[in-house]
Amino acid sequence: MRHMLIIALIAFATSASTLNPTDAHVFLHGESVTFAVPTEITSPFRTCHVLNERLERISEHPVSGPTVDLGRLGPGWFRIEFRDAEDSLLGFTTAAVLTPLTIPPPDDSPIAVDVALAWLGASDQQDWPLYAQLARVAGARWVRDRIHWREMQSEDGSFFKDTKYDSSATIQSAQGLQILQVFHTRPPWALAPDGNADHPRTDLARLYEFCKAMAVRFKGQVQAWEPWNEGNAGNFGGFSLDELCAIQKAAYLGFKAGDPELTVCWNPLGGVNIESQTRSILRNETWPYYDVYSIHSYDWPESYEDLWVHARDAASGKPIWVTESDRGMTAAPDSDVGDFSPENDQRKAELVTQSYVRSLYAGASRHFHFILGPYMEGEQRTQFGLLRKDLTPRPSFVAVANLGRLLAGATCLGRYLLPDQPDIHTYAFRAQPDGKYRDVLVAWTESPGDWASRGNARAPWPLEAPLPVEAAFDYLGRPLASAPPATLRPDPVFLVLPEGAAQELALRTVNPAKVRSGSPSPVVLQFDAANVAPVQRRIGWSPEAAYEFSPGTRVDASLTVYNLGAARVTGHVTLKDLPGGWHVTATSWTMDLEPGEQRTVPLHLELTDQAKTGDVWLDFRGDFGTLEQPVLSVWSRNPPES
Repeated sequence: MRHMLIIALIAFATSASTLNPTDAHVFLHGESVTFAVPTEITSPFRTCHVLNERLERISEHPVSGPTVDLGRLGPGWFRIEFRDAEDSLLGFTTAAVLTPLTIPPPDDSPIAVDVALAWLGASDQQDWPLYAQLARVAGARWVRDRIHWREMQSEDGSFFKDTKYDSSATIQSAQGLQILQVFHTRPPWALAPDGNADHPRTDLARLYEFCKAMAVRFKGQVQAWEPWNEGNAGNFGGFSLDELCAIQKAAYLGFKAGDPELTVCWNPLGGVNIESQTRSILRNETWPYYDVYSIHSYDWPESYEDLWVHARDAASGKPIWVTESDRGMTAAPDSDVGDFSPENDQRKAELVTQSYVRSLYAGASRHFHFILGPYMEGEQRTQFGLLRKDLTPRPSFVAVANLGRLLAGATCLGRYLLPDQPDIHTYAFRAQPDGKYRDVLVAWTESPGDWASRGNARAPWPLEAPLPVEAAFDYLGRPLASAPPATLRPDPVFLVLPEGAAQELALRTVNPAKVRSGSPSPVVLQFDAANVAPVQRRIGWSPEAAYEFSPGTRVDASLTVYNLGAARVTGHVTLKDLPGGWHVTATSWTMDLEPGEQRTVPLHLELTDQAKTGDVWLDFRGDFGTLEQPVLSVWSRNPPES
């Protein structure tokens, strides 16, 4: 069944309806919940039952024609079951009622969503306005999209006009959404012609020009870019960290040349950021080449604080954005459309709420759930979408909308942590629910574990002192009858307090990482090994591609120096402190490069049988006078046999 959503009024307003409810199944509080009976329900039906996410019956309505009219329902999520005269279930659909946003969330609001409009929506572009509108009404100020380099630029350097990516950006921008764009493919002609045939390096001059052109083309529509996606993973390139740092530097310079005001993010790694990856990022002095440090997280929320310690270090004081996040859940085996079981629908909505809250506490300033639309992956049928296959809402969509309203513009003030009770979670935020500065407490209890063990925890309300509660809501935006509740459960509760009230609590914060200073250099260095490719290994949850140079071998390598600036540069590059047992034909090179020029020099490495291996670094440093000095640090890790 097609579900088309038409915006009747683009601007947010306090009283005017912003959604046409026909076939949308997403309504604003105060509207009549009216929609067409799903076309897949063909047997004679008599009634429809309205249930909440816990399958508790709310109401029953007779149905005699092609349209269902449930009247005005309160905020929340609803399962609408169609039943025959014998009360047998014929099928169901879902609906959501959202509390209207009185004003748009501020631009710095942390509640964001990965929409991937030009990726997942490519086969049916008439649904694109629906995706953008749903993101908007859910209070997401930022969305994430995808782009393919090869579909934007041809081999002769010219750019294609009127692509689906132009349409995608226009549709999302029209909804007032800020766009984070990412690409992670290289056309064959953007690869260096020499070097490793099985693992070719990127021509960074081509990358620079592409990024510069994209910044100009999408200025005013795309506000931020990630120049790659999970490049450490084999399915996205399997690049070594020195190569990802070189890609980051060239892309940053290109984007800033096209639009100096553009936000350039670090290319997020797949898996958990681990110590060896952060060490490479810092040794390559990459932090001047990103405005934001992006990460991905598919872990349990209670582990964020500890798992992100190396990411916070790599951020070097820059903001952290979590640009993909979820925890995989398998669709119900009896659902051919990839739905969850009712119990798992509830568990996922709880986790999505916990994920956003814990992320902001652990150091993130913006969090994108993966993903808005239905997306089921692999033979295990892992479902990630906030929407069902027919684009009707899951409870998790309503959970995001509740966050989008109550944590609009939020910054985390800290956690109220009880000694010896780590499973009780209470977090305080300074936010702007309904456009007014307030303190918002979010609280729940949950025992760590996999899906089957979650949802059972209970604990008494942790705060003894009375709170000046102005309003209280559950995780689906429903007003609470009593606040605070006597008992906490895994479904979080939100208490809205006067601004400053949370400062009376003893709040714990996560220690900030070291702030590093520096400026980007227009000279970028790149390493390549023609006869040795980075070896892919998995360190826990994290893929890691790294060189493993072995004693008694010869490595036919090269160093390429790019001038990506607007002025001629003159200077030299030196290979510092060669490890014991390593020999190279030269350790210093003089460079005189015009703007846009690159030069490749050979690096024939000879390793004796006694050569030092494991945690060996080839450190290159340039000296180009008054310019910031370029750095390249290439890691050789312990071979498996060591």
